[in-house]
Amino acid sequence: MNLKYGIGLLIILIIIIAAYTTGTGSNYERIEIGGSTSVQPVAEKLAEKYMEEHPNVRVDVMGGGSGLGIRSVSQDIIAIGSSSKELKASEKDGLVTYPIGKEGIVIAVNVANPVNGLTKSQLKDIFSGNITNWKQVGGPDAEINVIIREDGSGTRSAFEDMVMNKTEVRSDAIVQTSTESIKVAVKQDPYAIGYISLAHMSSDVKALKVDGVYPSIETIKDGTYQLQRPFLFITNGEPEGTVKEFIDWCLGPEGQEIVEEENIVPVS
Repeated sequence: MNLKYGIGLLIILIIIIAAYTTGTGSNYERIEIGGSTSVQPVAEKLAEKYMEEHPNVRVDVMGGGSGLGIRSVSQDIIAIGSSSKELKASEKDGLVTYPIGKEGIVIAVNVANPVNGLTKSQLKDIFSGNITNWKQVGGPDAEINVIIREDGSGTRSAFEDMVMNKTEVRSDAIVQTSTESIKVAVKQDPYAIGYISLAHMSSDVKALKVDGVYPSIETIKDGTYQLQRPFLFITNGEPEGTVKEFIDWCLGPEGQEIVEEENIVPVS
């Protein structure tokens, strides 16, 4: 077990134990969701609304990264794992996936950066270190500061699958542990570039076109924006009881409306 996974698992266990301790004596049925920090905000919105309508159910949502979510649900530590990447063949054993939506990966730069778009080829060269100065892609004469997610991140895995094509990311890239922390780093650095979840996009950073297409709900729906990935709920085997009822609700009209309100393309 690597250190990062061990720490993440310990945090999840502490949160679960605390939730059960504070709920002692109640009649709650509990569901624990953990994993992708990109999926976490929409999972929290779904949980909040579901609990309003089902006061006998408590849904606790945690982050930790897609890899941690997949491993934790496979070990029955949590009821539902969340992932912002497709599962590898080695991760699928006994697991059932439920796409709750489709989401875009946004290439984000500082709002002061004059560059408006890049090709996937240019992105590969930037993140691998073949392109190191913004002037090489029409920007200022300044070194490019590359910001990436940590190992185990679904956003990182999806980005590398779609852009890097097995080419290694430059070794001096700055590593952040959530999509929100990448956005903060880009906001503070005029020469930074990173990738974030479309659901986290805001006006304090600038989204770039990729191969001439701007990331949006519409371009993800019609497939013209190619940097997109699924948002998944994962169970160990077919879910039953309260867990199945919650997932069915998330995939139904009310849940999918919440998904769309969070700038995620619904599956239905």
